[in-house]
Formats: sequence, C-alpha cells, structure tokens
Amino acid sequence: MSDFKSDLPHIKWGLLALLLASGASGAAILFSQNFLAGSQQAHKTAERQLTEARRNLSAATDDQQNMASYAQEYSILLKRNIIGNEQRLDWVDALERLRHRNFVLDFSYNISPQHSYQPPVSLDPGNFNLNRSDMTLSFDLLHTGQLVNFFNALQADSKGWFMLDGCSITRIAGTINNSGPGTTPQLKAECKGGWLTLKNRNMP
Repeated sequence: MSDFKSDLPHIKWGLLALLLASGASGAAILFSQNFLAGSQQAHKTAERQLTEARRNLSAATDDQQNMASYAQEYSILLKRNIIGNEQRLDWVDALERLRHRNFVLDFSYNISPQHSYQPPVSLDPGNFNLNRSDMTLSFDLLHTGQLVNFFNALQADSKGWFMLDGCSITRIAGTINNSGPGTTPQLKAECKGGWLTLKNRNMP
C-alpha cells in the first residue's frame, strides 16, 4: 500500500490523461453516431424533395402539353365559328352553295330559333353553355347515296358543327320518268338535326 501511495504522484497525471482520452473517445463516438444519423435523415429528406420536384416537373410538363393541345383545339373551334354566337347566315350560305353543286335533285330547309341544349349523354361543358339551332330538311332524291354525299359535303365545307339526328326515307309510288334519265325523283327524305354552338359564360 505504501508503494502505491508513493507512486501515486507519478501516475496521477497519466490516469487523468487516460480518463480524459476515454471521455473524448466516448464523446467522439457519440458525436459520430449523431452525425451519421443526421446525415442519413438529411439524405432521406433530400431524396424525398428530389422525388417531389421530379413529380412536380412532370406534372408541369403534362400541363404545358395539355394547354398547347387545348389551345390548338380552341383555335380550330373559333375558326369554324363553333365558339361564340350562332352564325345563321354562314349556315344558310353553306346550304345554298350545296344546292348549286347538285348533290341532290332538290331540297328545302328550316332553321328554328336557338335554344339551350342538353345532350343525351351527361356532359360537363366547363365554362361554356351548349346551344342548338334545330334544322329540318326535305329532299328529292334519285337514290340514298345522294343523301350521304350531301351530308358529307355539309360537314366538310361548312363552318359550324351540324349534328344529324336521323332521316326517314320513302319511295315515291308510281313514278314515271318523263323528263329524261336522272331527273325524276325516286325517293323523298325528311331529316332532322341541329347546329351546335358553344357560348363562353364570361363573354357578352
């Protein structure tokens, strides 16, 4: 015991250094563990933010592409006078041009006043009101192919959006062609449809 007491002054500084080194090592290990945990959490947060940024960029790109597509479609509808007020004079002009092209032997038509239209299938028109101007047509025909050609030309050459509901066709009984070939009607057709117009609710 006396030897230990006599050696204590010589080793106390070594013991103190050892204790300090042990404490420093423990603190370093604890700091390293906390730093590693913080780094891992920061990495996870960065990955989550990067994934969210990529998702937002993809959504923004899709929105930009959709807007470009919608703008193009909207421009086409404007040029065809489908968006805005009804263009009754344009429709009449288109019908009279078809008359001179002789798709059918003869025809007459009547366009009714415009009214609000609700399609048979549920439809969300967004910021637009859907309106329709009903039209009835009566035809004198040589054959049904003339009727098909007439409505194909009406769809292709006219400004506007015409929806054909249907036609009833009857054969003219006892028809005798006294005027030469291809001039006497063989069929009568009655057709119903309507001109559709989209009206922006925010526009006067």
